[in-house]
Amino acid sequence: MSSNITTSFVEQYSSNVTMLSQQMGSKLRGSVDVETINGKNAFFDQVGVTSAQLRTSRHGDTPQIDTPHSRRRLSLSDYEWADLVDDTDKVRMLVDPTSSYAKAAAAAMNRSLDDVIIAALNASASTGVAGATGVALPSTQKFATSNQSDGLTVAKLLGAKKNLDLNDVDPSLKRFIVCSPQQIADLLAITSVTSSDFNTVKALAQGDVSSFLGFEFIVSNRLKFDATNGDDRLIFAYTEDAIKLGIGSDIKANITERADKSYSTQVYYAMSLGAVRMEEKKVFQIPCHEA
Repeated sequence: MSSNITTSFVEQYSSNVTMLSQQMGSKLRGSVDVETINGKNAFFDQVGVTSAQLRTSRHGDTPQIDTPHSRRRLSLSDYEWADLVDDTDKVRMLVDPTSSYAKAAAAAMNRSLDDVIIAALNASASTGVAGATGVALPSTQKFATSNQSDGLTVAKLLGAKKNLDLNDVDPSLKRFIVCSPQQIADLLAITSVTSSDFNTVKALAQGDVSSFLGFEFIVSNRLKFDATNGDDRLIFAYTEDAIKLGIGSDIKANITERADKSYSTQVYYAMSLGAVRMEEKKVFQIPCHEA
């Protein structure tokens, strides 16, 4: 069997998984700011808001504006996937880009990537010169509802839009809502969303809401439930630059024989990535009840 595991064989498998990762795709990667990272940690500067001063005399002193600065730390974590193949024909099948092994590896890594982005939306963000201070998503960036039985409603979407607008978020930035299939079902049951007067983007004959109130919808089953109210799914509204996704290493695949596993062939796949929330005012959390 070892004669089948050549360098070109490994490269072909790695190429197949890379291709599938791009084709099958992470659902959330295209909604965040992606940057290649060297090293275990990376720091990104934040420049605060300032105002110009009115000049009141012709030859007065030049005003010195102290621009506030801060930093966010992004730390990389390693992710891996492995499986054992104990049949020669199955080993040969690995070079087939449609094989179940390549698809499973691509899907597994993309799920992990989405989990990292979702966690960054709600997690404490490492802030400061050394990134030693944790900054939580404040209560002002969370929709407060008195009726915990509500799913996703137009009122909640309007609340998210109003919050971003009041925070002076650049209207030219793309805005996203990541939610579960249940929230799409909630919206499709609302007349104002299904009406062509309110939604001109998609025909509802497809049973699909793609855009509403300026938000592009991304459907994911990876969103967590609220730790306090276990029936409330936490969904998020955010802008395209709210989250920084750092990619530390490219896709790495390896195929080797395992003498300790009856000389079965081990398929191994790894990547290194991390994410951090860059600005709290560009993320808004919405609890949605799911029965």
